[in-house]
Amino acid sequence: MCLPSDHSAATLRNLGLLFNTGRLAGTGYLSILSVDQGVEHSGGASFAPNPDYFDPEKIVQLAIEGGCNAVASTAGVLRAVARRYAHRIPFILKVNHNELLTYPNVYDQVLFSSVERAFEMGVVGIGATIYFGSQESHRQIVEIGTLFQRAHELGMFTVLWCYLRNPEFKRDKDYHAAADLTGQANHLGVTLQADIVKQKQPECNGGYPAIDFGKTHKSIYGNLVPDHPIEWTRYQVANCYMGRTGLINSGGASKGEDDLAQAVRTAVINKRAGGTGLISGRKAFQKPMKVGVELLNAIQDVYLCPEVTIA
Repeated sequence: MCLPSDHSAATLRNLGLLFNTGRLAGTGYLSILSVDQGVEHSGGASFAPNPDYFDPEKIVQLAIEGGCNAVASTAGVLRAVARRYAHRIPFILKVNHNELLTYPNVYDQVLFSSVERAFEMGVVGIGATIYFGSQESHRQIVEIGTLFQRAHELGMFTVLWCYLRNPEFKRDKDYHAAADLTGQANHLGVTLQADIVKQKQPECNGGYPAIDFGKTHKSIYGNLVPDHPIEWTRYQVANCYMGRTGLINSGGASKGEDDLAQAVRTAVINKRAGGTGLISGRKAFQKPMKVGVELLNAIQDVYLCPEVTIA
């Protein structure tokens, strides 16, 4: 995974720790538990389905029992358990969030913590979200670019949630998950020196022509990117410097009984497209821990399965 770069020895060590923890250790793939939904979606909406996870320790225990490479969460969650668990599983501190208590609701990622605080807690990497396409994106780009540079100086790696956010991206379908638009978000993310990009798995293509803005090329809707979920995801990988920066897709919201099947499908598409793994959240922690562990293990089994290969 660690291709030639200008990373310091400390950053390479922390990336090595990430890729050599959990059931996927040494495979080059990642399974990360991410729980910041208490801020992003409200504590009630996130944890009422399973109130155990109001307790930060339960979040970290799920990541460990589930064989994850790392746990990503808020400053509040990680500081509550850092002295007991920071040496047992890699911590990724999510430094910015969108909170939903403001009325009317606004959608803006604002800083909740700092790189220095992450370093003090023994965190190995920092994570952040940018809402590309939003009115606030230029400020977020400057903020996160500066934070990522500082994180690398302190020996931490960086993970960027490269999300789209603009009401105009919803037309005949929701182009927030279009391959062409998410691919460009990824390209901006790796330009900001993200070591890992988190992105929603594409559900369609053709965002640029549907919205009629920006610049694109006809081959993205034809021979270069055929109309198939694996090819759409492969285009996301291509925009991560041809996989030099790892692409991890998100598992999405919990929708009930087919959560496990949907998670496995997402993992298969990611792996066959040349991706690096999955970040899981609500599908895992909105269930009893035993069921959450089984779901995480099922995702990991895809990456451990030699019969599932790059298409």
